[in-house]
Amino acid sequence: MQPEFWYKKWDSNQIGFHQSEANPYLQRYWPELAIAPSARVLVPLCGKSLDLLWLAGQGHQVLGVELAEKAVEEFFSEHQLQPQISDKGAFKVYRSVAFELWCGDFFALTAEDVAGCTALYDRAALIALPDAMRQRYAAHLQQLLSPEMKGLVITLDYDQTQIPGPPFAVNDDEAQRLLGQGWQLEKLEERDILAESPKFLQGGVEWLVERIYRVSSR
Repeated sequence: MQPEFWYKKWDSNQIGFHQSEANPYLQRYWPELAIAPSARVLVPLCGKSLDLLWLAGQGHQVLGVELAEKAVEEFFSEHQLQPQISDKGAFKVYRSVAFELWCGDFFALTAEDVAGCTALYDRAALIALPDAMRQRYAAHLQQLLSPEMKGLVITLDYDQTQIPGPPFAVNDDEAQRLLGQGWQLEKLEERDILAESPKFLQGGVEWLVERIYRVSSR
């Protein structure tokens, strides 16, 4: 999957993955993680998600990573934030108040870039990537973050033969295989959300399961 795919999505406003409110699973389960308000949270492939605002509202410093500059610019403009913009290696970094949004390729991040990040929130990164890139993403994520990190990961699971991604299907076995080597994954909830998902209904998908995992050190 090439960067141009996501650039076109944002340029044509085909962003059905963008939610109009903070994710309910985030609001429900994040407080149970007992993460210090001062913690820095890494949010890969963040788009212009309202989840960033919610996390900042808990006192966190938020480091989001996003490929499409249009998404980053819209986040700041829609929330009347005036960012300071600078270059950092392969990234253009937008900073304002509690937010740092790094515009560029997630795989170009280094451990130094995310130093101090002790928490992770992945709602739409793992499922945005095809198989080979998921493996690469999971390996890179575990190289970046400490084993003592805490966080939440949200996945979707369905019959991938019935409709192409993204979002891509990630079953429980794969999630455990990809992320369970360095961290402990605890399934907090799973729910069939097919009735709430017109795209999948129209595509003939027969079931669509959303799973929420707590990620923590072993």
